[in-house]
Amino acid sequence: MRIHIATDHAGLEFSTKLQDHLRAANHEVIDHGPLEYDAVDDYPAFCIRAAQGVVADQVAGVVALGIVFGGSGNGEQIAANKVQGIRAALVWNLSTAELAREHNDANVISIGARQHTFDEVTAFIDRFISTPFSDEERHVRRIGQIADFERDGSLLPDPRELSDPQA
Repeated sequence: MRIHIATDHAGLEFSTKLQDHLRAANHEVIDHGPLEYDAVDDYPAFCIRAAQGVVADQVAGVVALGIVFGGSGNGEQIAANKVQGIRAALVWNLSTAELAREHNDANVISIGARQHTFDEVTAFIDRFISTPFSDEERHVRRIGQIADFERDGSLLPDPRELSDPQA
């Protein structure tokens, strides 16, 4: 599997160690993060490029996922989610890693590097990578609704408007 990875300064050490871990597991790693530590670097471009790499690979039929890091993982998740076709999930335990893939078919995992040990992070990522999407109809339907909105702004009808006799 190809893994696109990005971080800011807060996750640089984790990213370097994680890339070694992923390569040892026979994954191809593409690093979109900084080349060196800079305490005031800006993560959005790093994370957006990683997300764009995931989408480009998936469109081309290449099996790929993304990993983005930061101090909390929040901003990195937000940045990645600005890329059309990305479903980035903030993960903080094994259950959220599994559910992100199983229910949401998340294609990017976001983790707060300052919130977890390296062993916890690798466990979350390994679980994320190894968990398949369930393909359950309800999850497929919901992901489709998100994609519809992302594509053209369409939403299901508001139930309050359907039941309002004034509407």
